[in-house]
Amino acid sequence: MTWDDPRVDHAGGAFVKSRSPSYKGHRYPAEIISHCVRLYHRFPLSFREVEELMLERGVVVSYETVRRWCLKFAQIYASALRRRQPRPGDKWHLDEVFIKINGERRYLWRAVDQDGNVLDILVQNRRDMAAARRFLRRLMQKTSAVPQVIVTDKLRSYSAAHREVMSSVEHRRSKYLNNRAENSHQPTRQRERAMKGFRSMGGAQRFLPAFSGISPHFRSRRHLIPASDYRAEMTVRFAIWEQITGVANLPTAP
Repeated sequence: MTWDDPRVDHAGGAFVKSRSPSYKGHRYPAEIISHCVRLYHRFPLSFREVEELMLERGVVVSYETVRRWCLKFAQIYASALRRRQPRPGDKWHLDEVFIKINGERRYLWRAVDQDGNVLDILVQNRRDMAAARRFLRRLMQKTSAVPQVIVTDKLRSYSAAHREVMSSVEHRRSKYLNNRAENSHQPTRQRERAMKGFRSMGGAQRFLPAFSGISPHFRSRRHLIPASDYRAEMTVRFAIWEQITGVANLPTAP
């Protein structure tokens, strides 16, 4: 996926002017807030490590302040980035994996399209038919779209939920066809290890959609393109980040 112009809304294909987040009442400028949020979601860093990196640059900010910034702004940034993504493809890959939350097993449901764009993430207690049905209904409501094909593993819950929610959609069941969704779990697994697990379902549900919206924006397929193209691509992505965070709209110093 390429980002051709920082002004274009890829969801609708029209040029738009994004509404900047409000930083009213914050002592620190938008550049510092957005940079801390990006560091935390792009790299496997703790809040204390972000605090240390900022201190190295002469910015004194506590890890608790960084945590509050991430809670307030991360989902806003992620949603703005998603609005610029292409429309969902017509083939959806669904998968579920278990995650440990406060020492207990829970299930992370994920849907991506054929291009690897994350469509939705949902943390649930179970992986039965009710959970699959809830995820499919939420997915269709959130995307406002219906695919031509869904691809899942051989979990029987998918078949029952598919017949009830989207029976007109072709359903392919194979553990060999669903690598797209399974590979999409890898960054989450890496981050889960760095965070030593999640403490609550609510915390996981807040963090993971923001993480899956921000982190991929800065993960260009570096190994598939020349260095010059990679740098050009990242320059555009940084420009988009500055726009959706409001940094690009700030007056420049004389």
